[in-house]
Amino acid sequence: MPNLNTTVNKTHTYDALVIGSGISGGWAAKELCEKGLKTLVLERGRLVNHVEDYPTMNLDHWDFPHREALSHADQQTYHIQTRSGFINETNKHFFNNDLDAPYTEVKRFDWIRGNQVGGRSLLWGKQCYRWSDLDFEANAKDGIAIDWPIRYKDIEPWYTYAEKFVGISGEKLGLSHLPDGYFLPPMELNCLEKHVRTELERKFKGRHLTIGRVAHLTEPKPWHLELGRAQCQNRNRCSRGCPYGAYFSSNAATLPAANKTNNFTIRPNSVVHSIIYDEQKQRATGVRVIDTESKEMVEFYARIIFCNASTLGTTSILLNSTSKRYPNGLGNDSGELGHNLMDHHYRLGAMGSFDGFEDQYYKGRRPNGIFIPRFRNLDEATRTDKFIRGYDYQGAAGRGNWGGGVNQEGIGANFKDSLFQPGGWGMSLVGFGECLPYHDNQVTLDQNKKDKWGLPTLAIDAEFKENEMKMREQIKTDAVEMLEAAGLKNVASFDYSGGIGVGVHEMGTARMGRDPKTSVLNSNNQVHGVPNLFVTDGACMTSSSCVNPSITYMALTARAADFAIGELKKMNL
Repeated sequence: MPNLNTTVNKTHTYDALVIGSGISGGWAAKELCEKGLKTLVLERGRLVNHVEDYPTMNLDHWDFPHREALSHADQQTYHIQTRSGFINETNKHFFNNDLDAPYTEVKRFDWIRGNQVGGRSLLWGKQCYRWSDLDFEANAKDGIAIDWPIRYKDIEPWYTYAEKFVGISGEKLGLSHLPDGYFLPPMELNCLEKHVRTELERKFKGRHLTIGRVAHLTEPKPWHLELGRAQCQNRNRCSRGCPYGAYFSSNAATLPAANKTNNFTIRPNSVVHSIIYDEQKQRATGVRVIDTESKEMVEFYARIIFCNASTLGTTSILLNSTSKRYPNGLGNDSGELGHNLMDHHYRLGAMGSFDGFEDQYYKGRRPNGIFIPRFRNLDEATRTDKFIRGYDYQGAAGRGNWGGGVNQEGIGANFKDSLFQPGGWGMSLVGFGECLPYHDNQVTLDQNKKDKWGLPTLAIDAEFKENEMKMREQIKTDAVEMLEAAGLKNVASFDYSGGIGVGVHEMGTARMGRDPKTSVLNSNNQVHGVPNLFVTDGACMTSSSCVNPSITYMALTARAADFAIGELKKMNL
């Protein structure tokens, strides 16, 4: 990150404070800095500079002592996050040490964390799909939880704004329940994926297969190149950090953009203890920080504060920010702070093999897969009485490679030569389902279990319930049916459910709403009763849809920052 400014103002006073430097925090920093505010970003983890701090970005499989597998010692260090399968020898440095970051699982919760500058924007799956009013209106229509205070028309221009800057490659489909966006040229489907698409559209009305809409630069625009970002090289080493800046991350895009303004300061190694509230002004005036190197408590002050520490990080900070006015957590008049935790449920579907296309292959390691948009409970014609809401599918087709020889018996030249012959074709479909916002899916502070900084840890009590379980059965049934209809053989379903959290799309716990009695935030992501405090990460979500949420966080953040600047100019904050 060239010219990164880590020098903190001696007065500790700024126009704006941003807590967290991940996907939404990076966006808050960019927007506030570009609008002229001197902005301090507080990051609890270490400094990670773009490119220079990606130590494994160019290493090959054989360069790793354990051929990318975690050692026994690492398995103990990351004993929770190893459940996900996301962490390995190539990217472990971007994941939290589980031994140093304890929490209580009242029920199993796979909390995947990466505390460093850039946060999980260095690790995310990069799939980007807009919500529609099918999503924003779902709670009201189903009589579930509370209604969203916004609709698609409120966020639509901010989706476009975010997509242009990020760089989303994808294909327009013209579906009302999955709005098209501002897309770069799509990545290419391989021959089997094209075949399956044709068969699905021929045999199932309303089912579509497309390439994933993904935050990779397939054709960089001038504003991408100005930040030093370049075209995706199809290496599929994204979770190691991309030296080309081809996939979107805070480190490659939003933080450098903020830094260009000369209004940007970042302070790593800064664990936020709490937000300071002035009862006379009825405003948040600053943030208390524990310096992880000096162990000192430091305070910083600003006119507006954006809390973007990730869903559970933000909620933990708000719960720990108590005062006479807010004894149960800052802004928690409703009692909803910490409740309504959601995540997408997945890791189930079907897979099969295909006879044919032996003379065809594909080029590169495409860092993307296919996407089948939701087709259940869209309207009366697609309604099922088994469950409410819906699901989509991600997946991919491919051919077996040389790795298949690891467990084969063989010796000699013929065996070695056989490893260079591609194996047969296969394809998998993985369902992603919506989780409803249940009040009793919650997080609370455990005052009896402190972390290494003396802060209370979280106790997480959440699970998927009956609606999700019934949906999962249909996800498997539909996946098998679609693959068999497309001509695949040996089709079998699978279900590796694990715990909630492994979707890494934790949402809710500080939801948006119209009524301060039932929500934590208003339609502009302001904390009810604390108008200069904004929450625009996943904590703000009122429902979860079934699509990846990150582009929605980005759009909400840009929208809230624009609103905050307007309120500052009106002297309302």
